[in-house]
Amino acid sequence: MIDGQSGGLEADAGLQWRPFKSQNIVHDLRRREISHDIRGTYFNRARCFYQQLVPNLSILNVEKPPCYLRKFSPDGKFFIAISYDQTSIEIFDFLGSEAAGDLTKRIKGDVIPNEGSCTSKQVAQIKMKIFSKFLQRKHVVRVTFGEEVLNRECSLFTDDGRYVIVGSSHQLNEDVASRYYDIYRNIESLTPNSKLVLEDYTLFLIDLKTGVVCDRKQFKMDKIYLSHNQGLCLYGSVLAVLSVQQQTIHVFKVSPQGTLIQARTIGRFCYDDDEFFYSQTSQVPMRQLNRPYTDKTINSLKHRLIVYLYRAALNGHLENGTRAVHWAMEDLLALRLSKLQLLDESHLLLKYAMEEVVTFRNGQPNNTPSLFVVYNMDTTEVIGVYEHTSPELLEIMENFHDHFRNSWLHLQPQFPSSPSSSIHARRIQQMFKTTLIVAKNGGQREAISRMLTQLPISAQSYSCSPYLDHALFSYDDKWISQLERPKTCSDHPIRFFTRDTGMLRFCIDTGPVERQLAPTHRRLVAFLFHPFEPFMISVQRTATDYKVNFHIRKIPT
Repeated sequence: MIDGQSGGLEADAGLQWRPFKSQNIVHDLRRREISHDIRGTYFNRARCFYQQLVPNLSILNVEKPPCYLRKFSPDGKFFIAISYDQTSIEIFDFLGSEAAGDLTKRIKGDVIPNEGSCTSKQVAQIKMKIFSKFLQRKHVVRVTFGEEVLNRECSLFTDDGRYVIVGSSHQLNEDVASRYYDIYRNIESLTPNSKLVLEDYTLFLIDLKTGVVCDRKQFKMDKIYLSHNQGLCLYGSVLAVLSVQQQTIHVFKVSPQGTLIQARTIGRFCYDDDEFFYSQTSQVPMRQLNRPYTDKTINSLKHRLIVYLYRAALNGHLENGTRAVHWAMEDLLALRLSKLQLLDESHLLLKYAMEEVVTFRNGQPNNTPSLFVVYNMDTTEVIGVYEHTSPELLEIMENFHDHFRNSWLHLQPQFPSSPSSSIHARRIQQMFKTTLIVAKNGGQREAISRMLTQLPISAQSYSCSPYLDHALFSYDDKWISQLERPKTCSDHPIRFFTRDTGMLRFCIDTGPVERQLAPTHRRLVAFLFHPFEPFMISVQRTATDYKVNFHIRKIPT
Protein backbone atom coordinates (compact mmCIF):
# COMPACT_ATOMS: atom_id res chain seq x y z
CA MET A 1 0.00 0.00 0.00
CA ILE A 2 1.21 3.43 -0.88
CA ASP A 3 1.25 6.03 1.83
CA GLY A 4 -0.98 8.97 0.96
CA GLN A 5 1.35 11.55 2.36
CA SER A 6 4.43 10.20 0.59
CA GLY A 7 2.47 9.81 -2.64
CA GLY A 8 1.53 13.46 -2.44
CA LEU A 9 5.16 14.39 -1.89
CA GLU A 10 6.18 12.34 -4.91
CA ALA A 11 3.49 14.04 -6.98
CA ASP A 12 4.70 17.44 -5.85
CA ALA A 13 8.27 16.48 -6.66
CA GLY A 14 7.19 15.34 -10.11
CA LEU A 15 5.60 18.67 -11.07
CA GLN A 16 7.66 20.50 -13.68
CA TRP A 17 6.98 24.21 -13.82
CA ARG A 18 7.62 25.89 -17.11
CA PRO A 19 10.40 28.44 -16.61
CA PHE A 20 9.50 32.01 -17.53
CA LYS A 21 12.09 34.57 -18.40
CA SER A 22 12.20 37.70 -16.29
CA GLN A 23 9.62 40.34 -17.16
CA ASN A 24 11.90 43.14 -16.03
CA ILE A 25 13.04 45.39 -18.88
CA VAL A 26 16.39 46.02 -17.16
CA HIS A 27 17.08 42.29 -17.17
CA ASP A 28 16.14 42.12 -20.87
CA LEU A 29 18.50 44.96 -21.72
CA ARG A 30 21.31 43.31 -19.76
CA ARG A 31 20.62 39.97 -21.44
CA ARG A 32 20.76 41.60 -24.88
CA GLU A 33 24.05 43.23 -23.98
CA ILE A 34 25.90 40.10 -22.88
CA SER A 35 24.21 37.35 -24.93
CA HIS A 36 24.78 36.32 -28.52
CA ASP A 37 21.69 35.69 -30.65
CA ILE A 38 21.41 33.13 -33.39
CA ARG A 39 22.11 34.59 -36.80
CA GLY A 40 18.96 35.91 -38.46
CA THR A 41 16.95 36.30 -35.23
CA TYR A 42 17.98 39.84 -34.29
CA PHE A 43 14.73 41.53 -35.35
CA ASN A 44 12.61 38.91 -33.59
CA ARG A 45 14.56 39.31 -30.35
CA ALA A 46 14.42 43.10 -30.58
CA ARG A 47 10.67 43.01 -31.17
CA CYS A 48 10.16 41.15 -27.87
CA PHE A 49 10.92 44.41 -26.05
CA TYR A 50 7.44 45.57 -27.01
CA GLN A 51 6.14 43.23 -24.31
CA GLN A 52 7.73 45.60 -21.78
CA LEU A 53 6.81 48.90 -23.47
CA VAL A 54 3.03 48.87 -23.68
CA PRO A 55 0.29 51.53 -23.80
CA ASN A 56 -0.82 51.28 -20.17
CA LEU A 57 -2.99 54.41 -19.90
CA SER A 58 -6.31 55.18 -21.61
CA ILE A 59 -7.51 58.78 -21.78
CA LEU A 60 -11.20 58.88 -22.69
CA ASN A 61 -13.10 61.49 -24.66
CA VAL A 62 -10.14 63.63 -25.69
CA GLU A 63 -10.78 67.11 -27.05
CA LYS A 64 -9.66 67.34 -30.66
CA PRO A 65 -9.79 69.76 -33.59
CA PRO A 66 -12.92 69.65 -35.78
CA CYS A 67 -11.80 66.91 -38.15
CA TYR A 68 -12.09 63.19 -38.93
CA LEU A 69 -8.99 61.32 -37.82
CA ARG A 70 -7.65 59.05 -40.54
CA LYS A 71 -4.22 57.36 -40.32
CA PHE A 72 -0.49 57.45 -39.57
CA SER A 73 2.04 57.51 -42.36
CA PRO A 74 4.11 54.29 -42.72
CA ASP A 75 7.20 55.93 -41.20
CA GLY A 76 5.14 57.17 -38.24
CA LYS A 77 6.21 60.80 -38.65
CA PHE A 78 2.90 62.20 -39.90
CA PHE A 79 -0.77 61.79 -39.12
CA ILE A 80 -3.51 62.90 -41.51
CA ALA A 81 -7.09 63.93 -40.85
CA ILE A 82 -9.95 65.23 -42.98
CA SER A 83 -11.81 68.42 -42.12
CA TYR A 84 -15.46 68.27 -41.10
CA ASP A 85 -16.56 69.85 -44.38
CA GLN A 86 -14.49 67.19 -46.21
CA THR A 87 -12.67 69.73 -48.38
CA SER A 88 -9.24 69.84 -46.70
CA ILE A 89 -6.50 67.48 -45.54
CA GLU A 90 -4.95 68.31 -42.17
CA ILE A 91 -1.39 67.09 -41.67
CA PHE A 92 0.01 66.67 -38.16
CA ASP A 93 3.53 65.99 -36.92
CA PHE A 94 3.72 63.12 -34.43
CA LEU A 95 5.88 64.27 -31.50
CA GLY A 96 6.59 60.87 -29.96
CA SER A 97 4.89 58.52 -27.53
CA GLU A 98 6.51 60.20 -24.49
CA ALA A 99 5.51 63.76 -25.46
CA ALA A 100 2.86 64.01 -22.73
CA GLY A 101 5.00 62.72 -19.87
CA ASP A 102 4.69 65.98 -17.95
CA LEU A 103 0.88 65.72 -17.96
CA THR A 104 0.59 62.09 -16.88
CA LYS A 105 3.57 61.53 -14.59
CA ARG A 106 1.49 62.00 -11.40
CA ILE A 107 -1.59 60.15 -12.61
CA LYS A 108 -2.60 57.00 -10.75
CA GLY A 109 -4.50 54.17 -12.39
CA ASP A 110 -4.79 53.16 -16.01
CA VAL A 111 -7.91 55.09 -17.11
CA ILE A 112 -8.70 58.80 -17.20
CA PRO A 113 -11.18 59.83 -15.95
CA ASN A 114 -11.42 57.39 -13.05
CA GLU A 115 -12.31 57.78 -9.43
CA GLY A 116 -9.20 58.45 -7.38
CA SER A 117 -6.87 58.88 -10.36
CA CYS A 118 -6.91 62.70 -10.34
CA THR A 119 -9.12 65.69 -9.68
CA SER A 120 -11.74 66.94 -12.11
CA LYS A 121 -9.58 69.99 -12.84
CA GLN A 122 -6.66 67.76 -13.77
CA VAL A 123 -8.91 65.62 -15.98
CA ALA A 124 -10.18 68.68 -17.84
CA GLN A 125 -6.64 69.96 -18.32
CA ILE A 126 -5.38 66.62 -19.63
CA LYS A 127 -8.30 66.22 -22.07
CA MET A 128 -7.78 69.73 -23.37
CA LYS A 129 -3.99 69.56 -23.87
CA ILE A 130 -3.27 65.91 -24.65
CA PHE A 131 -4.03 66.10 -28.39
CA SER A 132 -1.62 68.96 -29.05
CA LYS A 133 1.04 67.25 -26.96
CA PHE A 134 1.18 64.32 -29.36
CA LEU A 135 -0.05 65.76 -32.67
CA GLN A 136 1.03 69.20 -33.80
CA ARG A 137 -0.75 70.64 -36.81
CA LYS A 138 1.67 71.30 -39.65
CA HIS A 139 -0.44 71.98 -42.75
CA VAL A 140 -4.08 72.45 -43.68
CA VAL A 141 -4.31 71.69 -47.40
CA ARG A 142 -7.43 72.85 -49.23
CA VAL A 143 -8.06 70.13 -51.79
CA THR A 144 -11.59 70.43 -53.17
CA PHE A 145 -13.96 73.27 -53.95
CA GLY A 146 -17.68 73.60 -54.49
CA GLU A 147 -19.75 70.48 -54.00
CA GLU A 148 -16.81 68.09 -54.37
CA VAL A 149 -16.09 66.24 -51.10
CA LEU A 150 -13.23 64.04 -49.96
CA ASN A 151 -13.85 60.42 -49.05
CA ARG A 152 -13.09 59.95 -45.35
CA GLU A 153 -11.98 56.34 -45.79
CA CYS A 154 -9.62 56.70 -48.76
CA SER A 155 -5.88 57.26 -48.40
CA LEU A 156 -2.77 55.59 -49.81
CA PHE A 157 0.77 56.41 -48.68
CA THR A 158 3.88 55.97 -50.79
CA ASP A 159 6.64 53.72 -49.47
CA ASP A 160 8.86 56.58 -48.33
CA GLY A 161 6.01 58.31 -46.48
CA ARG A 162 6.50 61.46 -48.57
CA TYR A 163 3.19 61.51 -50.46
CA VAL A 164 -0.40 60.53 -49.77
CA ILE A 165 -3.12 59.87 -52.35
CA VAL A 166 -6.68 60.83 -51.47
CA GLY A 167 -9.88 60.77 -53.49
CA SER A 168 -12.97 62.94 -53.85
CA SER A 169 -16.33 62.60 -55.55
CA HIS A 170 -18.97 64.94 -56.88
CA GLN A 171 -22.57 63.94 -57.51
CA LEU A 172 -23.94 64.54 -60.99
CA ASN A 173 -27.21 66.08 -62.01
CA GLU A 174 -30.05 63.65 -62.59
CA ASP A 175 -30.50 64.73 -66.22
CA VAL A 176 -27.81 62.72 -68.04
CA ALA A 177 -29.88 61.40 -70.93
CA SER A 178 -28.07 63.62 -73.42
CA ARG A 179 -24.70 62.17 -72.36
CA TYR A 180 -25.41 58.60 -73.40
CA TYR A 181 -22.02 57.96 -74.96
CA ASP A 182 -20.26 59.39 -71.89
CA ILE A 183 -21.92 56.70 -69.79
CA TYR A 184 -21.44 53.85 -72.28
CA ARG A 185 -17.91 54.18 -73.62
CA ASN A 186 -17.36 50.53 -74.54
CA ILE A 187 -19.30 47.27 -74.84
CA GLU A 188 -18.43 46.31 -71.24
CA SER A 189 -19.92 49.44 -69.66
CA LEU A 190 -22.49 48.86 -66.91
CA THR A 191 -26.05 50.12 -66.77
CA PRO A 192 -26.47 52.57 -63.86
CA ASN A 193 -29.25 52.11 -61.34
CA SER A 194 -30.34 53.51 -57.99
CA LYS A 195 -27.55 51.58 -56.23
CA LEU A 196 -24.87 52.33 -58.83
CA VAL A 197 -24.92 56.11 -59.07
CA LEU A 198 -22.36 57.73 -61.34
CA GLU A 199 -20.18 60.56 -60.05
CA ASP A 200 -17.16 62.64 -61.00
CA TYR A 201 -14.00 61.52 -59.20
CA THR A 202 -10.63 63.15 -58.60
CA LEU A 203 -7.45 61.65 -57.16
CA PHE A 204 -5.00 64.03 -55.46
CA LEU A 205 -1.30 63.49 -54.75
CA ILE A 206 -0.26 65.53 -51.71
CA ASP A 207 3.25 66.18 -50.40
CA LEU A 208 3.16 65.62 -46.64
CA LYS A 209 6.30 67.65 -45.97
CA THR A 210 5.33 70.79 -47.87
CA GLY A 211 1.53 70.50 -47.76
CA VAL A 212 1.19 71.04 -51.51
CA VAL A 213 -1.17 69.30 -53.94
CA CYS A 214 1.39 68.03 -56.46
CA ASP A 215 -0.91 66.43 -59.02
CA ARG A 216 -4.50 65.36 -59.67
CA LYS A 217 -6.32 63.02 -62.04
CA GLN A 218 -10.00 63.31 -62.92
CA PHE A 219 -12.48 60.62 -63.93
CA LYS A 220 -15.71 62.04 -65.30
CA MET A 221 -19.07 60.27 -65.05
CA ASP A 222 -17.68 57.08 -63.58
CA LYS A 223 -17.93 54.70 -60.65
CA ILE A 224 -14.83 54.12 -58.51
CA TYR A 225 -15.12 52.58 -55.06
CA LEU A 226 -13.01 54.88 -52.88
CA SER A 227 -14.11 53.64 -49.45
CA HIS A 228 -11.43 51.50 -47.79
CA ASN A 229 -9.35 51.82 -51.00
CA GLN A 230 -11.45 49.17 -52.72
CA GLY A 231 -11.03 50.67 -56.18
CA LEU A 232 -7.42 51.80 -55.74
CA CYS A 233 -4.21 49.88 -55.17
CA LEU A 234 -0.67 51.17 -54.70
CA TYR A 235 2.37 48.90 -54.84
CA GLY A 236 5.74 50.61 -54.82
CA SER A 237 5.40 53.40 -57.38
CA VAL A 238 2.56 51.76 -59.36
CA LEU A 239 -1.01 52.95 -58.81
CA ALA A 240 -3.93 51.00 -60.29
CA VAL A 241 -7.43 52.48 -60.45
CA LEU A 242 -10.47 50.39 -61.37
CA SER A 243 -13.28 52.13 -63.24
CA VAL A 244 -16.21 49.85 -62.48
CA GLN A 245 -18.58 51.71 -64.77
CA GLN A 246 -16.27 51.63 -67.81
CA GLN A 247 -14.63 48.28 -66.88
CA THR A 248 -11.23 49.86 -67.39
CA ILE A 249 -8.03 49.69 -65.34
CA HIS A 250 -5.96 52.88 -65.28
CA VAL A 251 -2.32 52.38 -64.31
CA PHE A 252 -0.16 55.31 -63.18
CA LYS A 253 3.43 55.73 -62.04
CA VAL A 254 4.13 57.93 -59.01
CA SER A 255 7.32 59.81 -59.86
CA PRO A 256 9.82 60.95 -57.19
CA GLN A 257 8.93 64.54 -58.12
CA GLY A 258 5.30 63.99 -57.14
CA THR A 259 3.44 63.51 -60.41
CA LEU A 260 1.05 60.81 -61.59
CA ILE A 261 2.22 59.58 -64.97
CA GLN A 262 -0.24 57.58 -67.08
CA ALA A 263 1.49 54.24 -67.77
CA ARG A 264 -1.22 52.20 -69.49
CA THR A 265 -4.96 51.67 -69.79
CA ILE A 266 -6.28 48.11 -69.70
CA GLY A 267 -9.75 47.15 -70.83
CA ARG A 268 -10.91 47.67 -74.37
CA PHE A 269 -7.23 47.38 -75.38
CA CYS A 270 -4.22 45.95 -73.55
CA TYR A 271 -1.24 47.45 -75.40
CA ASP A 272 -0.75 51.18 -75.82
CA ASP A 273 -0.72 51.01 -79.62
CA ASP A 274 -3.67 48.62 -79.96
CA GLU A 275 -6.15 51.41 -80.56
CA PHE A 276 -4.03 52.98 -83.29
CA PHE A 277 -3.55 49.61 -85.00
CA TYR A 278 -7.27 48.87 -84.75
CA SER A 279 -8.23 52.23 -86.27
CA GLN A 280 -5.82 51.71 -89.18
CA THR A 281 -6.87 48.17 -90.03
CA SER A 282 -10.55 48.08 -89.16
CA GLN A 283 -13.19 48.20 -91.89
CA VAL A 284 -15.66 49.83 -89.51
CA PRO A 285 -16.81 53.35 -90.50
CA MET A 286 -15.11 56.21 -88.68
CA ARG A 287 -18.35 57.19 -86.93
CA GLN A 288 -18.58 53.79 -85.29
CA LEU A 289 -14.90 53.86 -84.36
CA ASN A 290 -15.63 56.94 -82.30
CA ARG A 291 -18.49 55.09 -80.56
CA PRO A 292 -16.79 52.07 -78.92
CA TYR A 293 -20.12 51.04 -77.38
CA THR A 294 -21.12 49.77 -80.82
CA ASP A 295 -18.08 47.47 -81.15
CA LYS A 296 -18.80 43.97 -82.43
CA THR A 297 -15.51 42.62 -81.08
CA ILE A 298 -14.76 41.27 -77.60
CA ASN A 299 -13.04 43.46 -75.05
CA SER A 300 -9.28 42.71 -75.21
CA LEU A 301 -8.94 41.88 -71.52
CA LYS A 302 -11.97 39.59 -71.67
CA HIS A 303 -10.53 38.02 -74.83
CA ARG A 304 -7.30 37.15 -72.96
CA LEU A 305 -9.41 35.40 -70.31
CA ILE A 306 -11.40 33.34 -72.84
CA VAL A 307 -8.25 32.36 -74.74
CA TYR A 308 -6.64 31.15 -71.50
CA LEU A 309 -9.68 29.00 -70.65
CA TYR A 310 -9.84 27.59 -74.20
CA ARG A 311 -6.17 26.62 -74.13
CA ALA A 312 -6.65 25.03 -70.71
CA ALA A 313 -9.54 23.01 -72.16
CA LEU A 314 -7.40 21.88 -75.08
CA ASN A 315 -4.73 20.68 -72.65
CA GLY A 316 -7.28 18.65 -70.72
CA HIS A 317 -7.40 20.87 -67.61
CA LEU A 318 -11.17 21.44 -67.91
CA GLU A 319 -13.83 18.80 -67.57
CA ASN A 320 -15.70 18.20 -70.87
CA GLY A 321 -12.86 19.89 -72.78
CA THR A 322 -13.62 22.72 -75.17
CA ARG A 323 -17.35 22.06 -74.94
CA ALA A 324 -17.29 23.50 -71.43
CA VAL A 325 -15.97 26.80 -72.81
CA HIS A 326 -18.63 26.91 -75.53
CA TRP A 327 -21.38 26.13 -73.03
CA ALA A 328 -20.17 28.87 -70.67
CA MET A 329 -19.46 31.47 -73.38
CA GLU A 330 -22.54 33.59 -72.65
CA ASP A 331 -21.77 33.59 -68.92
CA LEU A 332 -18.14 34.52 -69.60
CA LEU A 333 -19.15 37.44 -71.80
CA ALA A 334 -21.54 38.61 -69.07
CA LEU A 335 -18.80 38.74 -66.40
CA ARG A 336 -17.72 42.15 -65.16
CA LEU A 337 -14.76 43.41 -63.14
CA SER A 338 -15.62 44.13 -59.52
CA LYS A 339 -12.27 44.39 -57.65
CA LEU A 340 -8.54 44.44 -58.28
CA GLN A 341 -5.27 44.18 -56.41
CA LEU A 342 -1.62 44.62 -57.35
CA LEU A 343 0.38 41.53 -56.41
CA ASP A 344 3.58 43.26 -57.53
CA GLU A 345 4.50 45.95 -60.04
CA SER A 346 3.63 43.69 -63.00
CA HIS A 347 0.80 41.40 -61.87
CA LEU A 348 -2.83 42.11 -61.10
CA LEU A 349 -5.33 39.96 -59.23
CA LEU A 350 -8.77 40.63 -60.74
CA LYS A 351 -12.16 39.47 -59.55
CA TYR A 352 -14.92 38.93 -62.11
CA ALA A 353 -18.57 38.56 -61.10
CA MET A 354 -21.98 38.79 -62.71
CA GLU A 355 -23.25 42.26 -63.54
CA GLU A 356 -26.09 41.89 -61.02
CA VAL A 357 -23.48 41.50 -58.28
CA VAL A 358 -21.25 44.35 -59.44
CA THR A 359 -24.21 46.74 -59.68
CA PHE A 360 -25.64 45.56 -56.31
CA ARG A 361 -28.87 44.31 -57.83
CA ASN A 362 -28.22 40.92 -56.23
CA GLY A 363 -28.78 40.93 -52.48
CA GLN A 364 -26.54 37.89 -51.83
CA PRO A 365 -23.23 38.46 -53.64
CA ASN A 366 -21.40 35.79 -51.63
CA ASN A 367 -23.57 33.02 -53.08
CA THR A 368 -22.98 33.85 -56.74
CA PRO A 369 -20.18 32.41 -58.92
CA SER A 370 -17.09 34.49 -59.59
CA LEU A 371 -13.63 34.11 -61.13
CA PHE A 372 -10.23 35.22 -59.88
CA VAL A 373 -7.80 36.10 -62.67
CA VAL A 374 -4.04 36.71 -62.43
CA TYR A 375 -2.97 39.08 -65.22
CA ASN A 376 0.52 40.14 -66.30
CA MET A 377 0.45 43.77 -67.40
CA ASP A 378 3.82 43.64 -69.20
CA THR A 379 3.09 40.61 -71.41
CA THR A 380 -0.72 41.17 -71.41
CA GLU A 381 -1.22 37.49 -70.60
CA VAL A 382 -3.59 35.79 -68.23
CA ILE A 383 -1.43 33.35 -66.25
CA GLY A 384 -4.02 31.92 -63.87
CA VAL A 385 -7.78 31.56 -63.44
CA TYR A 386 -9.47 30.24 -60.29
CA GLU A 387 -13.10 29.69 -59.34
CA HIS A 388 -14.57 31.11 -56.16
CA THR A 389 -14.53 27.59 -54.67
CA SER A 390 -10.95 26.73 -55.67
CA PRO A 391 -9.05 24.80 -52.95
CA GLU A 392 -5.82 25.61 -54.81
CA LEU A 393 -6.35 29.36 -54.51
CA LEU A 394 -7.23 29.02 -50.82
CA GLU A 395 -4.02 27.07 -50.23
CA ILE A 396 -2.03 29.76 -52.04
CA MET A 397 -3.67 32.47 -49.95
CA GLU A 398 -2.97 30.63 -46.69
CA ASN A 399 0.68 29.96 -47.55
CA PHE A 400 1.45 33.39 -49.04
CA HIS A 401 -0.98 35.60 -47.16
CA ASP A 402 1.66 38.29 -46.56
CA HIS A 403 2.04 38.83 -50.30
CA PHE A 404 -1.68 39.40 -50.70
CA ARG A 405 -2.27 41.85 -47.90
CA ASN A 406 1.01 43.62 -47.18
CA SER A 407 2.02 46.18 -49.78
CA TRP A 408 5.14 47.17 -47.80
CA LEU A 409 6.52 43.64 -47.54
CA HIS A 410 9.31 44.45 -50.01
CA LEU A 411 10.67 47.21 -47.77
CA GLN A 412 12.21 47.08 -44.29
CA PRO A 413 11.73 43.94 -42.14
CA GLN A 414 8.15 43.70 -40.94
CA PHE A 415 6.14 41.30 -38.84
CA PRO A 416 2.63 41.20 -40.29
CA SER A 417 1.58 38.17 -38.22
CA SER A 418 -0.55 36.60 -40.90
CA PRO A 419 -1.66 32.94 -41.30
CA SER A 420 1.38 32.34 -43.52
CA SER A 421 3.91 33.72 -41.02
CA SER A 422 2.40 33.01 -37.59
CA ILE A 423 1.26 29.67 -36.19
CA HIS A 424 -1.12 31.51 -33.88
CA ALA A 425 -2.78 33.41 -36.73
CA ARG A 426 -2.95 30.15 -38.73
CA ARG A 427 -4.69 28.45 -35.80
CA ILE A 428 -7.28 31.23 -35.60
CA GLN A 429 -7.97 30.94 -39.32
CA GLN A 430 -8.28 27.17 -39.16
CA MET A 431 -10.76 27.47 -36.28
CA PHE A 432 -12.83 29.90 -38.37
CA LYS A 433 -12.67 27.53 -41.34
CA THR A 434 -13.80 24.60 -39.19
CA THR A 435 -16.70 26.67 -37.88
CA LEU A 436 -17.86 27.34 -41.44
CA ILE A 437 -17.60 23.66 -42.36
CA VAL A 438 -19.64 22.34 -39.43
CA ALA A 439 -22.20 25.16 -39.49
CA LYS A 440 -25.75 24.61 -40.67
CA ASN A 441 -25.87 24.52 -44.49
CA GLY A 442 -22.08 24.61 -44.41
CA GLY A 443 -19.44 22.37 -45.89
CA GLN A 444 -16.00 22.41 -47.46
CA ARG A 445 -17.16 24.16 -50.63
CA GLU A 446 -19.08 26.84 -48.74
CA ALA A 447 -16.16 27.42 -46.37
CA ILE A 448 -13.72 27.95 -49.26
CA SER A 449 -16.13 30.32 -50.99
CA ARG A 450 -16.63 32.32 -47.80
CA MET A 451 -12.91 32.62 -47.07
CA LEU A 452 -12.06 33.67 -50.61
CA THR A 453 -14.50 36.59 -50.46
CA GLN A 454 -11.73 38.64 -48.84
CA LEU A 455 -9.79 38.55 -52.11
CA PRO A 456 -8.68 40.86 -53.62
CA ILE A 457 -7.53 42.56 -50.41
CA SER A 458 -7.72 46.35 -50.25
CA ALA A 459 -4.36 48.10 -50.19
CA GLN A 460 -2.90 49.26 -46.86
CA SER A 461 -5.84 47.90 -44.90
CA TYR A 462 -3.83 45.88 -42.35
CA SER A 463 -1.86 47.28 -39.43
CA CYS A 464 1.66 46.05 -38.70
CA SER A 465 1.67 47.33 -35.12
CA PRO A 466 3.70 45.08 -32.81
CA TYR A 467 0.85 45.13 -30.29
CA LEU A 468 -1.28 43.15 -32.74
CA ASP A 469 1.46 40.57 -33.35
CA HIS A 470 0.08 37.18 -32.35
CA ALA A 471 3.58 35.99 -31.51
CA LEU A 472 3.86 38.64 -28.78
CA PHE A 473 0.32 39.08 -27.47
CA SER A 474 -2.91 37.15 -27.37
CA TYR A 475 -6.22 39.01 -27.50
CA ASP A 476 -9.82 38.53 -28.58
CA ASP A 477 -9.97 39.34 -32.28
CA LYS A 478 -13.72 39.77 -31.99
CA TRP A 479 -13.12 43.25 -30.60
CA ILE A 480 -9.84 44.24 -32.24
CA SER A 481 -7.83 42.92 -35.18
CA GLN A 482 -5.14 43.87 -37.68
CA LEU A 483 -7.76 44.70 -40.30
CA GLU A 484 -8.42 48.42 -40.05
CA ARG A 485 -12.19 48.32 -40.07
CA PRO A 486 -14.69 49.52 -37.45
CA LYS A 487 -15.73 46.81 -35.01
CA THR A 488 -18.44 46.48 -32.40
CA CYS A 489 -17.34 48.26 -29.26
CA SER A 490 -16.79 46.06 -26.22
CA ASP A 491 -18.51 46.90 -22.95
CA HIS A 492 -15.36 45.86 -21.09
CA PRO A 493 -11.68 46.71 -21.56
CA ILE A 494 -9.89 44.69 -24.24
CA ARG A 495 -7.22 42.62 -22.50
CA PHE A 496 -3.81 41.78 -23.96
CA PHE A 497 -1.82 38.85 -22.56
CA THR A 498 1.82 38.09 -23.25
CA ARG A 499 2.11 35.05 -25.46
CA ASP A 500 5.03 33.42 -23.65
CA THR A 501 3.72 33.70 -20.08
CA GLY A 502 -0.03 34.19 -20.45
CA MET A 503 0.10 37.10 -18.00
CA LEU A 504 -2.14 40.14 -18.40
CA ARG A 505 0.07 42.89 -19.80
CA PHE A 506 -2.24 45.82 -20.57
CA CYS A 507 -5.84 46.77 -21.37
CA ILE A 508 -7.46 49.08 -23.88
CA ASP A 509 -10.48 50.81 -22.40
CA THR A 510 -12.89 52.54 -24.78
CA GLY A 511 -15.24 53.75 -22.04
CA PRO A 512 -18.55 52.58 -20.62
CA VAL A 513 -21.98 52.90 -22.19
CA GLU A 514 -23.26 56.32 -21.17
CA ARG A 515 -26.91 55.84 -22.12
CA GLN A 516 -29.32 53.23 -23.35
CA LEU A 517 -29.11 52.84 -27.11
CA ALA A 518 -31.89 52.08 -29.53
CA PRO A 519 -31.77 48.56 -31.01
CA THR A 520 -30.94 50.01 -34.44
CA HIS A 521 -27.86 51.83 -33.12
CA ARG A 522 -24.54 50.12 -32.55
CA ARG A 523 -21.41 51.28 -30.77
CA LEU A 524 -18.62 51.03 -33.33
CA VAL A 525 -14.96 51.69 -32.71
CA ALA A 526 -12.00 51.99 -35.08
CA PHE A 527 -8.40 51.70 -33.87
CA LEU A 528 -5.58 53.75 -35.37
CA PHE A 529 -2.22 52.28 -34.39
CA HIS A 530 1.13 53.95 -34.68
CA PRO A 531 3.38 51.69 -36.82
CA PHE A 532 5.89 50.99 -34.05
CA GLU A 533 5.45 53.21 -30.97
CA PRO A 534 3.20 52.47 -27.94
CA PHE A 535 0.52 54.91 -29.04
CA MET A 536 -2.91 54.28 -30.49
CA ILE A 537 -6.16 56.15 -31.03
CA SER A 538 -9.62 54.67 -30.77
CA VAL A 539 -12.43 56.50 -32.53
CA GLN A 540 -15.83 55.57 -31.18
CA ARG A 541 -19.04 56.30 -33.04
CA THR A 542 -22.53 55.85 -31.62
CA ALA A 543 -25.32 57.22 -33.80
CA THR A 544 -24.19 60.85 -34.24
CA ASP A 545 -21.70 60.86 -31.33
CA TYR A 546 -18.01 60.90 -32.29
CA LYS A 547 -15.57 60.31 -29.43
CA VAL A 548 -11.80 59.95 -29.47
CA ASN A 549 -9.69 58.10 -26.90
CA PHE A 550 -5.90 58.05 -26.60
CA HIS A 551 -4.04 54.97 -25.39
CA ILE A 552 -0.52 55.91 -24.42
CA ARG A 553 2.41 54.70 -22.37
CA LYS A 554 2.77 56.16 -18.90
CA ILE A 555 6.17 55.75 -17.29
CA PRO A 556 5.72 53.93 -13.95
CA THR A 557 6.62 56.01 -10.91
